Amino acid sequence: MEKLSDITLSIETKLNKLIQHLEKVVKENNQLKSELLQYQTQQTILQQKHIELEKQYENLKMANALLGSEDFKKETKLKINSLVREIDHCISQLTKID
Repeated sequence: MEKLSDITLSIETKLNKLIQHLEKVVKENNQLKSELLQYQTQQTILQQKHIELEKQYENLKMANALLGSEDFKKETKLKINSLVREIDHCISQLTKID
């Protein structure tokens, strides 16, 4: 009988250790999920800021091109030519209507 009691006690001890380990792992998993959510939120915010900064950069680049900045002379000419073509197209569309 003593052997059976020792085996039962050993099993209970091991089971308690397993339960404690499981609780620890579950707690750690929840913490990691929380951290992951925070990082995903930060990533989304940073992506939005990146998109906004890219738009601002393009707007500044276009403004410099339209102002005739030395660095953007070629782009300025191309933009002006594009605008002139659009205006010509609009005029031709208007003359077709009349």
